[in-house]
Amino acid sequence: MSESFFTNEPAFMRHPLIKPDTVEQRLYQLNLAGKALEGSSLVVLPTGLGKTIIALFVIASRLQRFGGKALVLSPTKPLVEQHAAFFKRVMALPEEEVLTFTGSISPAEREELWARGKLIVSTPQVIENDILTKRISLEDVSHVTFDEAHRAVGNYAYTFIAEKYFETAKNPHVLAITASPGSSDEKIAEVCEALHIENVAVKTEKDRDVQPYVQEKEIEWEKVSLPPEMKEIRDLLEKIMDDRIGKLGELGFPAAARQNMSKKDLIALQKKLQSELRGEGDSAVFTALSVLAEMMKLNHGIELVETQGMLSLQKYLEKLEQEACAKGGTKAAKRLMEDLYMRKALHRLKENGNGVEHPKLGLAQKIVSVQLEKSPESRAIVFTNYRDTAEMVTDALSEIPGIFPVRFVGQSSKYKDKGLTQKKQVEIIEKFKEGEYNVLVATSVAEEGLDIPSTDLVLFYEPIPSEIRSIQRKGRTGRQHKGRVVVLVTKGTRDEAYYWSSKNKEKKMLNSMHGLESALGPKKGSGLSAFENGTEAGTERGPEKQKTLGEFEFPCETGGETLRVVVDHRETKSGVAKFLDRLGVELSFKTLEVGDYVVSDRIAVERKRTDDFASSLIDGKRNLFAQLSDLARAYTKPFLIIEGGDLFTARQINPNSIYGTLASIAIDFGVSILYSRDEEETAAILKVLAKREQVENKREVNPHGKKSASTLAEQQEYLVSSISDIGPKAARNLLLHFGSVEAIMKADIEELKKVKLIGPKTAAKIREIVASPYKG
Repeated sequence: MSESFFTNEPAFMRHPLIKPDTVEQRLYQLNLAGKALEGSSLVVLPTGLGKTIIALFVIASRLQRFGGKALVLSPTKPLVEQHAAFFKRVMALPEEEVLTFTGSISPAEREELWARGKLIVSTPQVIENDILTKRISLEDVSHVTFDEAHRAVGNYAYTFIAEKYFETAKNPHVLAITASPGSSDEKIAEVCEALHIENVAVKTEKDRDVQPYVQEKEIEWEKVSLPPEMKEIRDLLEKIMDDRIGKLGELGFPAAARQNMSKKDLIALQKKLQSELRGEGDSAVFTALSVLAEMMKLNHGIELVETQGMLSLQKYLEKLEQEACAKGGTKAAKRLMEDLYMRKALHRLKENGNGVEHPKLGLAQKIVSVQLEKSPESRAIVFTNYRDTAEMVTDALSEIPGIFPVRFVGQSSKYKDKGLTQKKQVEIIEKFKEGEYNVLVATSVAEEGLDIPSTDLVLFYEPIPSEIRSIQRKGRTGRQHKGRVVVLVTKGTRDEAYYWSSKNKEKKMLNSMHGLESALGPKKGSGLSAFENGTEAGTERGPEKQKTLGEFEFPCETGGETLRVVVDHRETKSGVAKFLDRLGVELSFKTLEVGDYVVSDRIAVERKRTDDFASSLIDGKRNLFAQLSDLARAYTKPFLIIEGGDLFTARQINPNSIYGTLASIAIDFGVSILYSRDEEETAAILKVLAKREQVENKREVNPHGKKSASTLAEQQEYLVSSISDIGPKAARNLLLHFGSVEAIMKADIEELKKVKLIGPKTAAKIREIVASPYKG
């Protein structure tokens, strides 16, 4: 057997690129790694069984055989840092060659680090941006691991990275790893196609070679009954729902009976109605869409009272009342809050809301309390779909001696609810590991993407219809020792439907995966033989690579000339730049003061999504007209692209207001208006404009133009941000910290480093520019 590959030891694996006595030998991991090395592969393995170790084996083998670099992509910064720490601990590479890339490292520094790195662990958005801006090349990357690979659908960064990787790499190879790729054949096929998957390998907790490493996981289903007071309020909301279903029918848009109607059905009906908006639009369609908006709010309210309780419903209705009273509030919210049955429901809530709790709350207290009494050192996670419920459950658990709960939610801030920063999330998890907290009451943010330790109890406050989320939640227990999963279900409500939906989807997913494994599994011997023979079957590639779909499309006639578009750097996240890149357009990224895209010396384009465009008509703070005025002043042929299919329904604005605005843009500002369905169509329009200007009219691409007179604050921000390596955010941070441009210029390096986003290099650069003598 070749010394260069893995050899069996009683307890640990041995390989030239893996430090001795660091990685335990497990046969199923070796098998999966062997299969993965026979071609680009999707590996499905339950949470806690060592997906990262399989990636380690594959990375070590590819680096030794082909050299170059390896890239590991993971969706969140905490996961990236966790994986990087693991690879630094176990890989026999110099520590400076194992690098972590996140958005907190400047693009210029990433470009420099990439050149010397051997193993780069990164968030996908960072790599996507660096590929687009040509700071990095994937040519010498001999392996890419896609962690949480089920995300590789739609416009997620994984899909673009995989596409560019197989276009440019000399020896491409992919390992996609996940615990839950999805239940539908279409979803799994989409992931496989996006990541160029050739083989699928699946292991479950029931497989004989996995069983010795799996702890028993007890799953219980606890049922409760809805109290009469809650049934009464639900019945009142359902009466309003029945009335609105009747109104839809009267308008000529019959809907399913309430008992058979889901949120998915409501969204499908909304899309159908939006597709019927043509020309001036039918007033019946607008009315139907407004009624449908009421029904969606009602559907959510009914779900809250059935599955969460009075307090959650009360908080939701307070938000609705706030919306109804607000100046820009929707007609749907106003009508709903004026409805007689809604007034009755609000009255009943005030009468009973404080005194009647959902029986789930008491049951959750009991289950967690018994667990911690029995095992005081144990940890528990309570999962709930809603932040208000998380707060309510945290408060209820904190009343019990010996329980130290903490609420764990996402980063976004909502009405009267501030989110947690990623730094705060990591801090809470550390305190949970150390035992300062023993119960995490979490929303979906704790399902994946964070390094949360295994727990003894996972409690679902309500079932969820998603098989992916259900699997991720269950994977939080039963890793090192026996675990317990308890699902709370309210009888006779949508809880029961969600429970069976998730269960059936999990079963379907497993069947689909085993079917794909049979169809796409390695054809050239077992995985172990690849290690034993010191070779990797299927890795030698001829000069031809598998074509992507885009390569079969007819090229646009450009007479051999390369089209060029200048893109504002803030547009890199939009997706349009990726589609332009796929269309073969050469991209230059700059900070454009005027416009989002420049295709010649006379044409610049401002892009607005329909929701953003509609919001600018309501929100006086938005500066659409100032932007278009600057655009028209700087370029002789300015364009506005409005992207999306819901211009007339995005904010329930009177159609005449929208028509008036469009007329003003075209007539008063002289801006041509084009419409696109999505980012891909916007890119196609930009390419056509570039071709007309650059090929047919021989025009040069020349970004120019300045914003019209700025406020003093904007001028100060502009002045500070013009210093090398300082962006708009860092400039604002500096001005907020020091109070004036003068104070920034006088600050020393240590003072500058105290400001968020200003590191040692940037601080030194500021001092160099400010203090160095001028040499003209």
